[in-house]
Amino acid sequence: MLETQADIIVVGGGSAGCAVAGRLAQAGVKVLLLEAGKTGDHIRLKVPALVSSVVQNPEFDWVYRAEPDASIGGRADVWPAGKRLGGGSSINGMIYVRGHRHDYQNWVDMGATGWSYDDCLPYFRRMESYEQGADAWRGADGPVGVSAPRVSYRVVDAWVKAAAEVGEPMVQDHNGQNPGEGTAYAQATQRNGLRSASIQYLKMPGVREHLQVWLETPVLRIVFEGRRAVGVEIIKDGSRQILRAKLGVVLSAGSMNTPRLLMLSGIGDARQLAQHGLSALIDNPAVGGNLQEHVGIHVVNGVNSPTINSEAHGFAAVRNGLDFLVRRRGILTASMAHGQTFLRTKADCPAPNLQISFTAFAFDLDEEGKLKMRRTPAVTTVVCLARPQSRGRVSLRSADPFAPPVIHHELLGVEDDVDQIADGIRHARKIMQHPLMRGYVTDSGRPDNALEGDDLRGYIHMAGFPLYHPVGTCSMGAPGTGVVDADLKVQGVEGLWVADASVMPSLPVGNTNASAIMIGDKGADHILRAVR
Repeated sequence: MLETQADIIVVGGGSAGCAVAGRLAQAGVKVLLLEAGKTGDHIRLKVPALVSSVVQNPEFDWVYRAEPDASIGGRADVWPAGKRLGGGSSINGMIYVRGHRHDYQNWVDMGATGWSYDDCLPYFRRMESYEQGADAWRGADGPVGVSAPRVSYRVVDAWVKAAAEVGEPMVQDHNGQNPGEGTAYAQATQRNGLRSASIQYLKMPGVREHLQVWLETPVLRIVFEGRRAVGVEIIKDGSRQILRAKLGVVLSAGSMNTPRLLMLSGIGDARQLAQHGLSALIDNPAVGGNLQEHVGIHVVNGVNSPTINSEAHGFAAVRNGLDFLVRRRGILTASMAHGQTFLRTKADCPAPNLQISFTAFAFDLDEEGKLKMRRTPAVTTVVCLARPQSRGRVSLRSADPFAPPVIHHELLGVEDDVDQIADGIRHARKIMQHPLMRGYVTDSGRPDNALEGDDLRGYIHMAGFPLYHPVGTCSMGAPGTGVVDADLKVQGVEGLWVADASVMPSLPVGNTNASAIMIGDKGADHILRAVR
């Protein structure tokens, strides 16, 4: 076993991994951050509109494939995961949503003591640099830039006003005093028109002298002495090596890879481990379970007003390129949402059960089933089910540490989820039929406005897709119920913590990246208290 200068080894340089490594190093802890992917400094990862060129591209994305899902016609979807430093924050749609207070209270009710929204708020404020400045709810000095859209279209303005009149009222800031409520323009993890990923944590003052980063360094397993984690086994320069850490190991490898590493290290369901010839150090069937994923539907409409589709060609594309170079504005700064509304469609909902996002562009499918940008003006409304009831599992494919995980999940295995999405589609139609929008819309949309009843439900089963927000596979919980405790320590062992989206007991409303980064930032303080 090779001695290192590291007090703590952090496995995974993704959204949460960069945050926890940066904060620990800033506090004077000697950190070795191990990332299996390459650098996050690549032009495609900086220019927001190039996101479509990195998702499902093996140079940037692990391109995990789920098992065939009967609830969506037997389709086997690709589940992306960032393969570069910065992880998901380097390849995602950059939509910044904190979630709703109710979501965090639900975590507390499930055993995550100390993770209420009020507990998490100081870390949301600490992590962000909000372009509108700081107040009681927002931060302005953090490593992650957050900004309003830097591309403007009349059809987006009309949609936001129409959505506020049809449903939830307009709010200035859906990440402010009442997070996850109302209708507003979307916010993006950007700074000055460029993507702002969590790798900015590694550039904070006081970090560099206490941090080492090793790229292209896969971790094969955690090394234990008794029940204490003392290091990891890696591949470096073509050979296996064991690295030792003085104080312990933090897993931040993501909702699909973190449970896989735990299982390869002997922490998981003993019966399943035995099937792969692995001995169980800790028999915990919860490892890899509780997999949750947001599910969505695209509602696409043609319009008679300019959108990104019509401005991505010819002279308009040249003009937008110059606008980006000179002012960092225009279509090259576009995130995956320009307007949003958080909606309750059930009277007994303590919080919105749907997130409806609007974007000034649309894709079609070519003859091979691949996405291609429509060449005529069009818009897309994404109806996202906030709290799906289906649960899945991540498990081992084999004892081979290079084998991808097995992902079992039914996106639409609960019919009530289908009903809620259908309600969301109807609400999206109401917005598009509002007088403010009616003059822009040129067709009956996809799915057609006439589609209803069983036909609409069948369409949802056919066209439902994952939003790339997997969580829950190493969830926080009371002893005996989860994988980690409320301090993120893996139950049953010492010197081992998990800090990434896998610890979320349940999905929050909206995109999960902000919450994942917050978990890394807050998790660093929990780890510091433990080691000091």
